[in-house]
Amino acid sequence: MDLEKLSENSNFSGRTIVIPGGAGILGGEMACALVHCGANAIILDRDLSRSEALKERLKSGPGTSRLIHADVLLKESLVKTAEAIVAEFGEVYGLINAAGGNEPKATTGQERSFFDLPAEALKHVVELNLLGSILSSQVFGRIMADRGEGVIINISSMSAYRPLTRTVAYSASKAAVTNFTQWLAVHMAHEYSPNIRVNAIAPGFFHTAQNHFLLYDEKTGSLTPRGSTIIEHTPMKRFGKPEDLIGALLWLLSPGAQFVTGAVIAVDGGFSAFSGV
Repeated sequence: MDLEKLSENSNFSGRTIVIPGGAGILGGEMACALVHCGANAIILDRDLSRSEALKERLKSGPGTSRLIHADVLLKESLVKTAEAIVAEFGEVYGLINAAGGNEPKATTGQERSFFDLPAEALKHVVELNLLGSILSSQVFGRIMADRGEGVIINISSMSAYRPLTRTVAYSASKAAVTNFTQWLAVHMAHEYSPNIRVNAIAPGFFHTAQNHFLLYDEKTGSLTPRGSTIIEHTPMKRFGKPEDLIGALLWLLSPGAQFVTGAVIAVDGGFSAFSGV
């Protein structure tokens, strides 16, 4: 091993990395970390109003950032965005598919049973998590295929391995993201270049605005029974923080993971390792 190259694992100077969903809590944390490491972090989001809190943080690093309105479910929007990015930066090295999530109407509970979940809500969650990742990988993966180099990182979930109660569409779509990650890793290496790597991060339970209603009681502010069960089954006894994802992210993007493709890295506080006894 060339020990002098170890410093390259956190140096992304001149590298352009696109982050669909980068205005969200987890995607925004990733974007800030990449700018700090010298990257050109290109945040794509269909709701840029969420990025107001990020703007000052994005100025703190040596890298650059752009915030661009784009919809991961509209391929034409992604193609135009990709053309603009290549025109300005010349290349795309990395893609982090951070767009995704769940919604209450696609979640079972006291208000609605599984049999009454509206098809439109289920469709929206599946498309946001799976189709959005596929379309973004088509558009930006083509640029990598032409260059013969690149890294794609998808965001899976613990629910891909152990389906969570209530979140039927979310669990199913994240399982599909894991499968797609493995499929695309083989496809890109076989058909285009072994220097194009595709991996995923599977976060455990992170407290965000999207899942707050599941983890905390709105009236008392205390943990819900579901939230308490999660903590009981997480050996590290806490929810994840956005910055907990950064180590795995930087490693997967870096030369330090040059022989890693088709992998799904759990960042879950030990949840997946705990049998419950």
